[in-house]
Amino acid sequence: MKFLDQAKIYLKSGDGGDGVVAFRRERFIEYGGPDGGSGGKGGDIIFESAENLNTLIDFRYTQHFRARKGGNGAGSDRTGAGAEDVVIKVPIGTQVIDDDKETVLADLDKPNMRVTLLRGGDGGFGNACFKTSTNRAPRRADKGWPGEERWVWLRLKLIADVGLVGLPNAGKSTFLSIVSAAKPKIADYPFTTLNPQLGVVRPSATEEFVIADIPGLIEGAHEGAGLGDRFLGHVERCGVLLHLIDGAAGHVVDAWRTVRGEMEAYGGGLAEKPEILVLNKSDAMTAREASSRRAALAKASGQEVHLMSGVTGDNLQPIVRLLMNHVHAVKEARKK
Repeated sequence: MKFLDQAKIYLKSGDGGDGVVAFRRERFIEYGGPDGGSGGKGGDIIFESAENLNTLIDFRYTQHFRARKGGNGAGSDRTGAGAEDVVIKVPIGTQVIDDDKETVLADLDKPNMRVTLLRGGDGGFGNACFKTSTNRAPRRADKGWPGEERWVWLRLKLIADVGLVGLPNAGKSTFLSIVSAAKPKIADYPFTTLNPQLGVVRPSATEEFVIADIPGLIEGAHEGAGLGDRFLGHVERCGVLLHLIDGAAGHVVDAWRTVRGEMEAYGGGLAEKPEILVLNKSDAMTAREASSRRAALAKASGQEVHLMSGVTGDNLQPIVRLLMNHVHAVKEARKK
């Protein structure tokens, strides 16, 4: 299934039903009076987050959503039927954004969350509603109120506990494939990951967290270089970032600064998130190279640098445990 994280759709809630002019006419009842019923309410447009969805691909083929009009009123004071609501199911983490691409109208970041975005129009009054002591035979009935309509953008931001960032070929997909059951594409050329990937990591029988791998960043990604930085939106909701750096490629400080610079240019609070810095591919470095590059990176970043090999699994479990501890800490902090 193709991954799609952005779509533009048209929404139109239902118009209200019309009220009617009618009079009671029965045998032996001389003064029946007005009995025109009011119209029914138009259908609403409702968004609902569904756990079994993980892409917006359905909105590539269905882009227009219209609710039905409410039923018209009828004689004998019969009110028109209300129209059914249109419920649009989207993946958890979907944002509904106005056509200006800036104003967030709804953020469905929890399972089974429902948001009424457009309300259907109210039904018009029938002539029975206008009966007074001085106007006993009104011939006025109102049209139903029109529904609302607008174009909106849907933007999916994956819900994950840990986000994987780094330059292309830093070993992110290899790490994800080893610690989870995910099967991302792995190859020895840049940009093998073209779409975000999710994996569930279970350090123990009672613990688990979700990790998100996004396409690699290169210098100038915020200006559109490479695959751009749009996929950084999928790690905005993560509690901690795992920053992998290819130690075998050298220039580890430049690699770290490049990715940090792109995150700062993107914004969204990414640069302020907790970061675990890992020098990957220790199996492809000598002990001396690993020590010097690790020390240089620690000096430049001002934080602890961990050494790991995704291929051999060296120091892999301690990294997973460290991530799990950070996830626990973030969840506890959110409860306060």
